[in-house]
Amino acid sequence: MDVLSVGEMVIDFLPGNEPNSFIAHAGGAPANVAISVARNGLSSGFIGKVGDDTFGKMLISTLKEEGVAIPNDIITTKAVTTMAFVHLDQHGERSFTFARKPGADMFLDSDDVKHEYLRDAIVIHAGSCSLSAEPASSATRQALSSGKLLGKIVSFDLNYRNLMWNDAVDTAKAEILSVLPSVDILKISEEERFILSPYGSVFEFMEAHTITLVVETLGREGAVCHYQGKSFRKPIFDGPRVDTTGAGDAFYGAFLSTLITSGVTSPEDLSEDILTEALIAGNVAGGLCVRSKGAIHSLPKKDELTEAIALYRTKESSGA
Repeated sequence: MDVLSVGEMVIDFLPGNEPNSFIAHAGGAPANVAISVARNGLSSGFIGKVGDDTFGKMLISTLKEEGVAIPNDIITTKAVTTMAFVHLDQHGERSFTFARKPGADMFLDSDDVKHEYLRDAIVIHAGSCSLSAEPASSATRQALSSGKLLGKIVSFDLNYRNLMWNDAVDTAKAEILSVLPSVDILKISEEERFILSPYGSVFEFMEAHTITLVVETLGREGAVCHYQGKSFRKPIFDGPRVDTTGAGDAFYGAFLSTLITSGVTSPEDLSEDILTEALIAGNVAGGLCVRSKGAIHSLPKKDELTEAIALYRTKESSGA
């Protein structure tokens, strides 16, 4: 596989087309990234566990339909799938309500993370919410450290959700910092800059934790790469996006896909030119993300992304 995602699995409930109606869609940041990579024509897989219930089966079915490989038996009868009610306001901003106890339904076990699942992948990707409860936390740590030992690119999305941590920001920060020695690429958003304190700069933070690259999404202001002592940014694509937060998964799937298609197989292969291309692809994918009908179904497909990138470059070259 090109990208193997590890982590939490939830079901998003988003407003439907009628007042007070909801449409159930599979979600969860690592699952969405795996699907975004698959939609870019690359191979992707997901390791996780999910409840043996209606919503869990919907999630498994959706992953398979989207071309994501599931290399282990992830259905468990021990409990039900976590469901997140995601409310969009008139400005497209999200608020969350979890239908189950936060973190209670993450059933990824350490035994599920085998070397054979990691050996052929170029990128091992995980998200921070998976650190909020055992046994998912242990399994996520094992996946990241094993990926590092195997010489893979280890990617980590600091997709902080206060409900998943019961508002314990200091606890979340400590857990996240503890895995960073295994991480090559860290993705954060503006709201997650808390991880950079008390460091004087993002580069001091990167040096302290031996991180090669920090990718920071800036909502409607695009995204920036912090790499080798330099920060460089690309603006967002002026697409139909209605939800700046939900576009993060679309952004990152396209970003990682561009790294892989550019021939990057280790952190040493990164360059400013490649990262600039990845920023463009990510920003375009984010700009195309309209979440009013669910996270997965809003992720752009390869032909849609290619067409929009061409338009982006035309506008960029004309100074528009």
